[in-house]
Amino acid sequence: MKKHQSEFSFLSGPTSRWKELISVVDIAGEFIKGFRKLHFTGPCITVFGSARTNKEDLYYQAAVEFGEKIAKKGFAVMTGGGPGIMEAANKGAKQGNGLSIGCNIELPMEQYPNPYLDITVDFKQFYVRKVLLLKYSYAFVVLPGGFGTLDELFETITLMQTKKTEQFPIVLFGKEYWKKMLDFIDVMEQNGTIGTADKKLFMVTDSVDEGLDYVFNFIKTRFKPKENEKPAWILGEKSTKSTRQKD
Repeated sequence: MKKHQSEFSFLSGPTSRWKELISVVDIAGEFIKGFRKLHFTGPCITVFGSARTNKEDLYYQAAVEFGEKIAKKGFAVMTGGGPGIMEAANKGAKQGNGLSIGCNIELPMEQYPNPYLDITVDFKQFYVRKVLLLKYSYAFVVLPGGFGTLDELFETITLMQTKKTEQFPIVLFGKEYWKKMLDFIDVMEQNGTIGTADKKLFMVTDSVDEGLDYVFNFIKTRFKPKENEKPAWILGEKSTKSTRQKD
């Protein structure tokens, strides 16, 4: 628990000015570390989902399929770097000969990076990690998960809803799993706490191919390829892009 004490203390109210400054520098350092490691990875698609899903679960197998087919389209696969759905998507990326990335979170109970990663970035702060998971992604695939997955999903939707970022395709996989959440979203619409248009910020499916068709058609019509910036050798930078070309 000791190595997590500084984050716990930072979120527990005011501390001395010196400790607050150290915290800000530490947070900035996490951002810089993430920027340096991920800047040249090329376009990514992020897969969210539970760390507790076992290898025999149908959702684990679906995540492997998502990861493989994303990689075969020339996109890097980015996850939270841990076990379960995250591991499955990274495994699929390796099977698809693509770049596999994990933004791992350090936790008191220890979440270790899964064994299918080409690039790993470790974070102490959840909010820094979430920014990096969003910053480099062209789309989001969300499989069944718990509080963390919902946090990532709704923060992404909120950023699009409030125009803090451009609209990205979001796919929820598993109609039965998400049914009650979708029912409550209908309740929010009925009570006027969200607008009807907000429900169009994501799609729900039980088909990997349908979900990816939605993603790739959206990307093709809405996003233009960004110019490639060359790594600066003087800064110790190197390209980490996947060599596979889009079909």
